[in-house]
Amino acid sequence: MSDTERPGFVSGFVSLLGLPNAGKSTLMNALVGAKLAIVARKPQTTRTTIQGVLTLDNAQIVFVDTPGIHKSDTTFNRRMMQTVRAALDGRDVLVFVGDASVPFTGADAQAIDLVRKSQTPCILALNKIDRLEDKAVLLPLIEKYKAAHDFADYVPVSARSGEGLEELKKAILGRLPEGPAHFPADYITDQPERFLAGEMIREKILAETQREVPHSVAILIDQWDDTPRLLRVLATIYVEKEGQKAIVIGAKGAMLKRVGTFARLDMEKFFGRKVYLELFVKVKPKWRENPAFLNQIDWRSMTGEG
Repeated sequence: MSDTERPGFVSGFVSLLGLPNAGKSTLMNALVGAKLAIVARKPQTTRTTIQGVLTLDNAQIVFVDTPGIHKSDTTFNRRMMQTVRAALDGRDVLVFVGDASVPFTGADAQAIDLVRKSQTPCILALNKIDRLEDKAVLLPLIEKYKAAHDFADYVPVSARSGEGLEELKKAILGRLPEGPAHFPADYITDQPERFLAGEMIREKILAETQREVPHSVAILIDQWDDTPRLLRVLATIYVEKEGQKAIVIGAKGAMLKRVGTFARLDMEKFFGRKVYLELFVKVKPKWRENPAFLNQIDWRSMTGEG
């Protein structure tokens, strides 16, 4: 009998939910101990559900990072919210990630409404406590969340500093059912390598460009040649307008070169070998309303999943 099948071993699926920019992706990366989801200061950085698997001596937690809960004003946004709603189903525990550095708002209350409709126990993780000069503000803030929903537990955390993460893990583990692991011990994510590479490119664009560009950017990996010593990646960056293309390329190609350099370094660190990366930029007007193109950039199309 393997360690992941012995009596007393617990395992389960845990969805991370919350408003855009609450720090869900940073939190998942910190809990799993690997950078699986890209992080940026711009809202709606996460566009689809991403699994991060943490395997311990006595447990396996399958974290599911989700897009931020937001209004659906495009076909693309409606698809993102469909993935959020799907992440409420068939889970063992939900974690609602709140931002402790800002006041409780009506948007928080509306997002919590989505959680309230689920019968799954939900833990409140109040993130970004490292930004608080006075931790005394936490208690009244927790009371506001408590008035909106009777959470199963309330855990202040900092995904950035690591404070409170062990307490959050304990709160989750105490609510997982006994049973075997869902994945092998060395499995950490459900994302194909080429999708992760595309996300690394998109993260650098989000970090380097101005507000006009971020949500108009999509990445498609055109060529993926993998050898033990070199990974060769050719990718196209799609934007919706000519002006956005000019921004992404930059003066004399400087922006594109910077994005490519930073993305390549991230890829080499993650994949553990040299990477040759070549980037192209194309305009595809209104791609966020194009179902066929949205299917192309959906990571599940890279694995044959529906």
